[in-house]
Amino acid sequence: MMKRTIRLTVNGRAYERTVEVRLTLADFLRDELDLTGTHLGCEHGICGACTVLLNGEAVRSCLLLAVQADGAHLMTVEGLGQGEGLHPLQRAFHEHHALQCGFCTPGFLMTAYTFLQETPHPTEDQVREAISGNICRCTGYIPIMQAILQASRSMAAESSLPAG
Repeated sequence: MMKRTIRLTVNGRAYERTVEVRLTLADFLRDELDLTGTHLGCEHGICGACTVLLNGEAVRSCLLLAVQADGAHLMTVEGLGQGEGLHPLQRAFHEHHALQCGFCTPGFLMTAYTFLQETPHPTEDQVREAISGNICRCTGYIPIMQAILQASRSMAAESSLPAG
């Protein structure tokens, strides 16, 4: 087996590991770094459960090899929270019951996080389009859309607060 040493930053922490060149990024995160919030559903990039941020861009970690992330900055769902507190997206998902089995939730959260960075005041149609690449079998999507819209309002309110 061919192996290669990679260096990357995940959720603000630097890592160096020697990995097989065929190891997927999703398996690397789960098996090598024990970051099991990244879920594997279809392993074909269709469901979105494995979505993480690679240098700020939402990507399907099941479609990338770990060696492709060499030198990159990654953020997984474990990096979304704010210290001991929840991110506004996580709070909104909880308040709107936007998760049931929870399997798809990490992918939706990471997709929504990136989307709200680019579109801080979205319309319902924009949210619908943004999450159209993620699959949920439990919620019917309405609570997820409501949660993302609430989170956008919460995040806007938090960013307008004076520092101090």
